[in-house]
Amino acid sequence: MHRRSFAAGLMAVSILALSVFHAAGAAAGEVRVFAAASLKNALDGIAKDWKAETGNDVVLTYAASSALAKQVEAGAPADLFISADLKWMDYLAKADLIKKDSRENLLGNALVLVGPKDAAKTYEITKGFDLAGALSGGRLAVGAVESVPAGIYAKQSLISLGAWDAVKDKLAEAENVRAALLLVSRGEAPLGIVYMTDSKADAGVKVVGTFPENAHDPIIYPVAELKNAPALAAEFQKYLRSKKADASFTGQGFTVLSAK
Repeated sequence: MHRRSFAAGLMAVSILALSVFHAAGAAAGEVRVFAAASLKNALDGIAKDWKAETGNDVVLTYAASSALAKQVEAGAPADLFISADLKWMDYLAKADLIKKDSRENLLGNALVLVGPKDAAKTYEITKGFDLAGALSGGRLAVGAVESVPAGIYAKQSLISLGAWDAVKDKLAEAENVRAALLLVSRGEAPLGIVYMTDSKADAGVKVVGTFPENAHDPIIYPVAELKNAPALAAEFQKYLRSKKADASFTGQGFTVLSAK
């Protein structure tokens, strides 16, 4: 009897321990986030903080918003999408691939001209700015001007300022804004157009001019859950509005927009 009681007790303890183990395992989860390349420094830190607080992982994939939207359309597994412009979020909305009620405008940014870290000149970027002359025969690093948001904003600005025709054949177009930044940082291009936040992410570059806000569409980063995203995606999206996340975003130079 004693042996049976002991065995039964041991089994009960084992079952209880196993139940606790599975419960703990079930409590931890994973959110897959597709995010614009310009968000990398801020989001890496936010994901690390969330992991420390909740035990849940964030799997981050960074690229141009255009490339990420196309991947989602092709069936790539993702739960949350953060675009660097409204266009590519609209693209997924029209394809009925996001939870439309979850969509909100999260961040704002500014567009700047960068040169190497030891650049001696700075420029006042106004109508008639001689960007072609500033290049001194070199190429202008930009995100692809027909698809990458930073490149689209850059083209809008250059057209608005009357500088487009003089530089359109002098572009070094990159697959995303971070790749454009790297061209300047490595000395492969004398100047580049990137977001203010990118200029803070690479010690090899220096801001030499800021584009007027009215020269391009407002730079807005929307976020939304994708169709069939788990409940955990909504929790992480909510965390992106936390004070700690706000501090990470503003520390990188983003403007945090009011919640919807």
